[in-house]
Formats: sequence, C-alpha cells, structure tokens
Amino acid sequence: MNNIPQVKIGIVAVSRDCFPESLSVDRRKALIKAYTDKYDAKNIYECPICIVESEIHMVQALEDVKKAGCNALVVYLGNFGPEISETLLAKHFEGPKMFIAAAEESQADLLDGRGDAYCGMLNASYNLKLRSIRAYIPEYPVGTAEECADMIEEFVPIARALVGLSELKIISFGPRPMNFLACNAPIQQLYNMGIEIEENSELDLFEAFNKHEGDPRIPDKIKEMEGELGCANKKPEILPKLAQYELTLLDWVEEHKGYRKCVAIAGKCWPAFQTQFGFVPCYVNSRLAGMGIPVSCEVDIYGCLSEFIGTCVSNDVVTLLDINNSVPADMYKEAIEGKFNYTHKDTFMGFHCGNTNAKKLSSCEMKYQKIMARNLPIEVTNGTLEGDIAPGDITFYRIQSTADNKLRAYIAQGEVLPVATKSFGGIGVFAIPEMGRFYRHVLIEKNFPHHGAVAFGHFGKALFEVFKYAGVPVEDLNYNQPKSLPYPTENPFA
Repeated sequence: MNNIPQVKIGIVAVSRDCFPESLSVDRRKALIKAYTDKYDAKNIYECPICIVESEIHMVQALEDVKKAGCNALVVYLGNFGPEISETLLAKHFEGPKMFIAAAEESQADLLDGRGDAYCGMLNASYNLKLRSIRAYIPEYPVGTAEECADMIEEFVPIARALVGLSELKIISFGPRPMNFLACNAPIQQLYNMGIEIEENSELDLFEAFNKHEGDPRIPDKIKEMEGELGCANKKPEILPKLAQYELTLLDWVEEHKGYRKCVAIAGKCWPAFQTQFGFVPCYVNSRLAGMGIPVSCEVDIYGCLSEFIGTCVSNDVVTLLDINNSVPADMYKEAIEGKFNYTHKDTFMGFHCGNTNAKKLSSCEMKYQKIMARNLPIEVTNGTLEGDIAPGDITFYRIQSTADNKLRAYIAQGEVLPVATKSFGGIGVFAIPEMGRFYRHVLIEKNFPHHGAVAFGHFGKALFEVFKYAGVPVEDLNYNQPKSLPYPTENPFA
C-alpha cells in the first residue's frame, strides 16, 4: 500500500504535581517495554523530555513529538494528571489523539504508589469537551502496561485512517451519470473532514488519455497486466488501451495531488465512456485499488472516500460493490440452508462489473461487460475482471453526506460464503446477521445509496471509531442490530 500514511505515535506521560512524578516515569517505561516486546517499535516514540505537569512542560513535549515526526499522539495518565496541561497538549497537536490511563498495580502499594488515574480520566474527558477537542478514548481506557500497549496497537489503524483523511485529495472526473443521483452528495462535509477535492470533466480525462497514445511505457505496463492475469487474459487485444489508461490515471495523480500525500479517484465508467475510450475501466480500477489508490465508479465521491478509509484501516485492498440482488430461494436451499447459520433474509449478492482486485477473487477472467453490451457492441465493453469473490470475513460499510449536508455512516460485519454465484461480474454471496432488518431500517430508511465499500476482514471496531472521530454523530452511526434491539422505525407488531 503506497498511498496510505505511515503512523508514528508519540507517547507523552503526564503527572499531577501533587502526585509522585516517579509514578508516571516508571509506568511510562513499563508501557514502552510492554509495547516493544509485543508490537512494532517503529510505530511509537517515547517522549523523554519531561513528564507534563505544567503548560511549560506541555510546550516542551509538543515541540519534541513534532520534531520526532509524530503524526499521532497518546496522552498517558501515569497518575491523576494535570487536566489543563494535558488537554492543551491535545488541543495544539494537529493529528489524532488518544487518552489512556494507568491502573493500580498492587494492593501492597496503595499509599505512595496509588496514582488515581481512574479518577483523572474523568477530568480529562470533561476538559476535552469544554475545549471541543476530539480525542479517541478506548472502551475501557484504564489498564496495566500490557493492556495499555494493546490499546495503543488498536489505535494504530484508527490513527492511520485519520491521518490519511487529513492528507487526502479526491480527484473526480465528470458529473454523476443520469439515473445515478444516488451517487451525488454535497461536498461540504469533505472539507469539514480536512479533505481536498478536485473535480474535473471526463473531457479533461479523455484529452489526457489521447495524449498518452504511443507512450513508451505501455509495453512494460502490458507485461505487468499479462503477468497478473496469466491464463485469465481472455481479452489480450484490449490490454494496450487499458495500459494507456492506467498510465493516464497514475500520471494525473502525480501531477495533480499537489501538497497532498494521498489520493482517491471517483471515476466515470458510462454511459459515454465505452464508446469514446473504446473499453471499460473496471480492470484498471481494480489494479489501482491494489496499489492503495481506490477508484469508485459512477463518480461516487463518498464511495471512494469510504474505500480509502477502509484501505487505511485494513492496510489491504478494498472494493466497492452494489448491494445488488437477492439470493434465489433454490440456491439458498441447496447451498446455504443447514450448512451455515443464516436465514434466507440474511443473504444477498454483492456485485460490480469488474473492479474487485484479482487478489480478492477465487478465480477471474478478463471479459466484456454484459449489462453494457445489451445496448452496445461487445468490442467497446471489454475490460472487466469477472469472478466470484473469495470467501471469508468481510465488513460492509459506507460514510455518506445526506442531501441536507449531514454525515451518516453504517457498518455491518459478515462474510462471503463459499457458494458459487452462477452469475457474471465481480460478485459474491454475502451473509450478514439480520441483514433483512438492516436493509429495511438502515439502508432504505436512512436513504443510503446502492454502493457499499467492502473491507476483507472484520474491522467494525476501528471503523466505528474512525467515523465517530471524523464527525459522524453517534445517532447517525448505524450497524446491523440484533433482534433483541429493535430499530426506532421497526414495527413492533410485524
């Protein structure tokens, strides 16, 4: 993944001046040891300058972690902590912040060795709210050195995504195609999250593509594609154009990302793309996703944002799929019922034309786009990567701005079942507990579009914290609720 940030977390211990400073010093040392014994030490930096007890110490610690190149911060309450100085440290540090606190070690040392960080965390959270400072606080933020080390490691993907948002530019090409208003949404919330956006015409992209005709790098790019596809290369005649298009996008990214370090693309794929370019971009989109540059189709700006967040959190390839079609009853009875603990309504098929990376497909072939070919010559619809999505755990999720410019999101964990789809495109049989109710009372009720991002693994816990930190109100952060927890709009008599 070349398009996501590397996280370096500065760990700063704090101390209330009426408590022994040695408590925070010793506990910080124990925390650093516990982390480096278990995790990658390159992820963290121990601030050695001082234990923060005052505003002057706060300034010294802030300068030190900045000088060390830290882009995320852990404020560690080794004892009760100075509520003003520690929250000022969080205020003036520009990256994502986390607060954790030390648990007491032994009943044999509750006189001079008691730190009261359990109490101090309450004052810290109160002061953060007073100053309108966003900070990540774990579900239970008080722990031993080993437990706090685990909390920091859980913070790494959260911090990576939040740093990524602050460094992200979304590049879009063209307005949303007709009948895809669901992919249209106000962009104000992008700016609120610190994201830049560059909106272009697809005519700009077409001009850039034509200028790449005869690019001397095309033969090498074709060899890359041939090596990836192997025997799945069923449309070798289209590879020169796909290679030309991939180089066009990669050059555009380099020339247009400006001061930003990360990029995601909201691309156009129809209705005029095929007839003018002479192919469909699905396979190229899948390859860029494999490089850590997610590309959504149908100019879905919040779709590519969702993909980017998932790429940062999972440190892996993601995809964007339509929440597409129901599983036929005979397929459910033959391949799912009695074999997996899911009802028929828990299942559905996720599909897109061919943008899922080859690494996430059980097998694949380069083909033409069947839906488009119903109205167009097959020759201009070549370029999709078709195959069943590999079975395994997934997280289906999306962040979205509503028509009235409010942030909303959903997260649902489930799996892709090892069931042959007997269909076309990049497609899989998905199962999510209580999907039927979730579909009705979240996806439909709250007006989410048909596109959902898919991360390959269970990442709901980290995504929940990223969305919350990024500004999604808790009441608009949705998930697939169990039967025991009805949705507000659910009919109790149904």
